[in-house]
Amino acid sequence: MINEDFVDGVILVDKPTGCTSHDVVNVVRRRFSLRKVGHCGTLDPEASGLLILLLGKATKLSDQLMGDDKTYEGTFKLGETTDSYDADGQITQISPVPPLSLEELKKYAATFEGDQMQIPPMVSAVKINGVALHKLARRGIEVERRSRLVYIYRYDILNYEAPSGDFILSCSKGVYVRSVVHDMGQKIGCGAHLTRLRRTSSGPFNVENAISLGVIKYFSREELKKRVLPAITLQKMLLNLQ
Repeated sequence: MINEDFVDGVILVDKPTGCTSHDVVNVVRRRFSLRKVGHCGTLDPEASGLLILLLGKATKLSDQLMGDDKTYEGTFKLGETTDSYDADGQITQISPVPPLSLEELKKYAATFEGDQMQIPPMVSAVKINGVALHKLARRGIEVERRSRLVYIYRYDILNYEAPSGDFILSCSKGVYVRSVVHDMGQKIGCGAHLTRLRRTSSGPFNVENAISLGVIKYFSREELKKRVLPAITLQKMLLNLQ
């Protein structure tokens, strides 16, 4: 490991499914022998899409970027509730799905727009007394979680073919999209869980400008540096957005 990082700035990664956000950080850190690499906004292992990596001195800007609004695209399945609120969990309840039109589903989704008090799922990184909830969940322990205020700008069902549908959701930081899907299933009365999730934007950054992790792994240092948004440029961008 070298004493000083050769690059300071941001690189946008299109995270694949099947790995954690921390795995992505480790790949970039080891591949380019960087001391400081961080990410802004965790994605679940089975979620894909935009992951903002901060390199070198740019890691000091993490707090400013973590609070950015985000947009997701995903798929839900009605009639099945899981303990993790997504397809990775164990099915805890199966219920018949009532006849629903796309317009009826859109009306259910619209009730989640605006201020919402959301309870984090047990399978999450939220900590209670210093212990991550997902660690307690793996031991079969369920604890009371405090609800927290979040904001949903848009929750729109794009299409529906029973029992599954696609949606787009734009929200403030801290929103668990799988909790939104779970809560919608509870409101409908048949349960639901998230089967696919992709983050498409975070603040001023879009996944269309991101590079797949598989490509980045084969970059030379010079290629990486060409694709990094320098820290000083990022600082100016953040100042202009204030």
